[in-house]
Amino acid sequence: MKRDLSEIEIDRIIEMAWEDRTTFDAIQMQFGLKEQEVIDLMRQEMKPSSFRMWRERVQGRKTKHEKLRVFDKGRFKCSRQRQINNNKISKR
Repeated sequence: MKRDLSEIEIDRIIEMAWEDRTTFDAIQMQFGLKEQEVIDLMRQEMKPSSFRMWRERVQGRKTKHEKLRVFDKGRFKCSRQRQINNNKISKR
């Protein structure tokens, strides 16, 4: 790793790595860890069975790799998410 990470940072990286919509690029931008470094951190911090489950889940997943995403390159937004206007949620 490039630097020592606090327990809070490690917990946040693990949380972000488990999230489907958080890309490895976002983790690198926020914490400076490349994809392989995140994988190494996950291997080090998790039980072997949990790590294998995570790797199977993430392997080749388009949502974890910014370059593989086919939808909008910006923030993911569900088509069912409502717009907020004037501090009120607009109705459909």
